[in-house]
Amino acid sequence: MGHAHRALRRRTGGDSLPVVTHLPPVVLCLAIALALYAPPSVMSQSKAGGEYEVKAAFLYNFAKFVEWPDRSFASAQSAFTICVLGSDPFGRTLDDALEGKMIGSRRVTLERVKDAARARQCQMAFVSPSESSHLPEIVDQLRGANVLLVGETDGFAQAGGTIQFTLEADRIRFAINTDAAERAGLRMSSKLLALAKIVHDGASGRG
Repeated sequence: MGHAHRALRRRTGGDSLPVVTHLPPVVLCLAIALALYAPPSVMSQSKAGGEYEVKAAFLYNFAKFVEWPDRSFASAQSAFTICVLGSDPFGRTLDDALEGKMIGSRRVTLERVKDAARARQCQMAFVSPSESSHLPEIVDQLRGANVLLVGETDGFAQAGGTIQFTLEADRIRFAINTDAAERAGLRMSSKLLALAKIVHDGASGRG
């Protein structure tokens, strides 16, 4: 196999996930989907929108590594709903990334909402930076709901968000607030936790 298709394996506890570098765009997107990993070559395109292409792939794959309780769905036929709360930084990127996708037997749908009350019906909600000043209120309004809150503003996870995107050494990483996940009744895969920086309410993290 040629250099462009070379892949290495990285150990994460008892599991093995692919870490892929120097891949063609199509294969690179697949690598992100399988490994939740963004190499520097992707981040170098961030100013052209590549950053949100990567984050869109992360959102979909977060859903595959988290378990929601049955009560979070109205019925066995209900869709898996991902929402963007506030101004949408993705444009059409997220629509394209989620088109035709499934989480288990549920089709994935995308909604854009303007208030936290509507986000209670979502399984996952990306909180736009436009809503950062309202984060305490958003967390409070969603208390008791099985909603995975994802954001990208500084301090998001420590303030009660579930997953926060971070940028470290030109790579997209993420932190997980396990306290927030527990409050929401969500079960995180060990594979996902192994790749994350673990934080708690109001505290800095490890990992």
